[in-house]
Amino acid sequence: MTNETDVLLTETEVKECREVLEHLLEQLDLALFGRTDIHKMVLIGLMCQGHILLEGLPGLGKTVLVKTLSRLLKLETNRVQFTPDLMPGDILGNHILQETETGKREMVFMPGPVFTNLLLADEINRASPKTQAALLEAMQERSVTLMGTTKSISSPFMVLATQNPIELSGTYPLPEAQLDRFLFKLPIADIDHVSISRIISTRRRGETPEPTWSLEESSLELLFTCMEKAYLPQPVADYTARLVAATHTDGAEAPEQVKTYVKHGTSPRAAIGIAEAARGHALLAGSPSVGFEDVKAVAPYVLNHRLILNYKAGFDKVDVWQILDSLLSNLDETGMDLPETVTLR
Repeated sequence: MTNETDVLLTETEVKECREVLEHLLEQLDLALFGRTDIHKMVLIGLMCQGHILLEGLPGLGKTVLVKTLSRLLKLETNRVQFTPDLMPGDILGNHILQETETGKREMVFMPGPVFTNLLLADEINRASPKTQAALLEAMQERSVTLMGTTKSISSPFMVLATQNPIELSGTYPLPEAQLDRFLFKLPIADIDHVSISRIISTRRRGETPEPTWSLEESSLELLFTCMEKAYLPQPVADYTARLVAATHTDGAEAPEQVKTYVKHGTSPRAAIGIAEAARGHALLAGSPSVGFEDVKAVAPYVLNHRLILNYKAGFDKVDVWQILDSLLSNLDETGMDLPETVTLR
């Protein structure tokens, strides 16, 4: 049942929204072969205006994906190559002493690359923790505070960060507070030989072709408007809340793997992220309202970087994906603890 204040999507809005998303997905698939599932999650992150962390070995197309998205959206984009000697001011900006026309000297703020719509933070985990922390306020409040003055960042604002697996030398683990600010952490795996064959057969030196279509500003606004109207039924909201509560070892519905291998569960920010991402997933499928299947599709990518495992997980070689699979498999959608022989239609 909907509330009187709910403004539901019309059939036309849903259709137009899906057409825009299909165009974007088609262009991303043309740029990077064999990555459709990742591209869908990136588009959902776009609709949520959420930050995305792409993790994978060098050469798998992480940077190409972000660059292609920038061309498609026609938004202002800046790129920062994170290195061990990068300083916070290199990202946020600095105050510089300048002489005015009257001959006086005053401090003038020179904005850094964070003042943009899309920020590509390339190899973010190669910078020191001090520099990584410079993005905390920008990612959460969409603002930067320097010398007692707060400056807003234009909207929309997204950080699309790439990182190497932490097992590689020269990397620094991202602090938990920063990881929690990313909506998704998307693992970029190796692609199949068919996709590799297409790349070397059709692209000299691996050069990515220019998109044949780009998004109009009105279409981007349509995506954001549809996100605001996408309906989240109360049973689905309750399931999302129970799912996040079950990531804690003292949760009433926590499965045995969570109780055994999880040190710290996820925060309410995770529940907010799942709810928003599920709305995007529903729209991508052409539905004006969220179902349980939408929550299950996005939850692993919202939760995988937020769960903190204990030493026993490493000892038993249990990873976060196994725990999430157990969580989603064991938690009943309805919360009614129905017998296995009973199904809801």
